[in-house]
Amino acid sequence: MIAFLLWIFLFMLCWPLAILALIAYPFIWLITLPFRIAGIAVHGVFALLTAIFMLPVRLLRGPRLI
Repeated sequence: MIAFLLWIFLFMLCWPLAILALIAYPFIWLITLPFRIAGIAVHGVFALLTAIFMLPVRLLRGPRLI
């Protein structure tokens, strides 16, 4: 909602720039998509490594009391 309101404000100030931003947004999103996918993959690898290193500690701790 805030992004929409900022776009409306930009449209009132400089409508050619606002139209350019509206047209360029999908292309910028497509360019950044591989970086987002790589970030998700790196986060998954770090989560896996954390789970592997913490497994002995979790096993030695024993079952938790509810």
